[in-house]
Amino acid sequence: MQTTLPTALLRNFLGHSPGWYKLLVVACLVLNPLCLMALGPVVTSWLIVAQFIGTLAMALKCYPLQPGGLLAIEAIVLGLTDVQSVYNEVTAGLPVILLMIFMVTAIYFLRDLLLAVFTRLLLGVKRHWVLSLLFCLASAVLSAFLDALTVVAVVLTVGSGFYSVYHKVASGKFHDEETHDHSADHEVHELHHQDLQTFRGFLRGLLMHAAVGSALGGVMTQVGEPQNLLIAKQAGWTFAEFFINVAPVSIPVLIAGLLTCLLVEWGRWFGYGQELPEHVRQVLKEHADREAARRTVRERASLYVQAVVALVLVVALGLHWAEVGLIGLLIIVLATSFIGITEERRLGQAFETSLPFTSLLVVFFAIVAVIHDQHLFEPVVQWALSMEGRAQTAMFYAATGLLSAVSDNVFVATIYISEIKAALLEGAVTRQQFEQLAVAINVGTNIPSVATPNGQAAFLFMLTSALAPLIRLSYGRMIWMALPYTVVLTMTGLLATIYLL
Repeated sequence: MQTTLPTALLRNFLGHSPGWYKLLVVACLVLNPLCLMALGPVVTSWLIVAQFIGTLAMALKCYPLQPGGLLAIEAIVLGLTDVQSVYNEVTAGLPVILLMIFMVTAIYFLRDLLLAVFTRLLLGVKRHWVLSLLFCLASAVLSAFLDALTVVAVVLTVGSGFYSVYHKVASGKFHDEETHDHSADHEVHELHHQDLQTFRGFLRGLLMHAAVGSALGGVMTQVGEPQNLLIAKQAGWTFAEFFINVAPVSIPVLIAGLLTCLLVEWGRWFGYGQELPEHVRQVLKEHADREAARRTVRERASLYVQAVVALVLVVALGLHWAEVGLIGLLIIVLATSFIGITEERRLGQAFETSLPFTSLLVVFFAIVAVIHDQHLFEPVVQWALSMEGRAQTAMFYAATGLLSAVSDNVFVATIYISEIKAALLEGAVTRQQFEQLAVAINVGTNIPSVATPNGQAAFLFMLTSALAPLIRLSYGRMIWMALPYTVVLTMTGLLATIYLL
């Protein structure tokens, strides 16, 4: 039966997302004009904000850019904001946009160095609790200077590569390409089904530790997460000033996170504690040795270049040579020039990871424009600001943390930091209060958001990766494995925010 044009249009709408989700989006778009006529702009604006948060929460069904973008367009058409307000918000958020475009892309050209580091860690450390701690700590350190999403992407690449190698052995397809030695095919009969299950559990634990580590390090500096730079910009903090102001909370949270890593590994709780089977380790080591032997002089030179460029990146960020996004562009130019990547096609591939989220970021700003023009959060913020001392910082931490656990932390941070900056300019809070609240918002949007994949872009990226189904890492299992971290880190952050700021 031939498909009609209307049917084709309906099928194309929002691509491969479920039919019920498409109907829900359409219902929201139809409901909003009716709500505007019946209940007014304020109620309609709150409804659109709730719908937008819903699109973020349902990111696994459909990437939020399309349904969220439709809501933003509708808000402008209904007069809840205008294009000039959206442009003003985008202009204010330009440093974050530059960060996403250039810094995330820059790390793409350092990935070989990062892959070498994580590969050496995985194969060089035999005790599973030591390896888990090192992966968590390495991810934290790297995420403090690089983008957390990129660090997780590198860990995923390592995990995917090793799983692929093991799978070839287990399926009897592996052989040495140079000697055509099929001796590994004989070994496949010695592998047990338990080896595969244990290896999957080992990779799940390692990936979760690395993902949490990216959050632990990402909260510390203005480049760890996109919202950090936005907060730093509003507060007027340099790279070093941001680190110093956040340290009273971020350092205790880091220590608590590393102790939690050790505890769950030792206790084998929440799905952790699986060791890498010795037979699998041997297979992976032989593969890594073959790859190292095949590495050409030019490839080794490329690794040295990446190491030097990474050092330049750390120095440039520490001394605040320029805006973070511009430093990212500097790294792109240096790395590609001395590695020899000069083709436009190869450069374009590096931008594929950053541009979808950058587009979504602009949609965030459109929704924030609605919030500002309709003064939606003013009563909430004024109520929180009416509290005094520790209760005030605790309230901002709890509010941003709760929203970030179900929504995107960049969106939440954008709303709250803008509101308290407005309160500062109006004289409603002192500079000291503003800085304390800025830290509370930063930690609140970074730490409690590890509870679900919706809050952390790195978690969502890991869940939607090709490796996740292979190692049986589902949405529910990720929440379960993140639970001990969620409880410990959230409580540690809250206590540090109350008593140490």
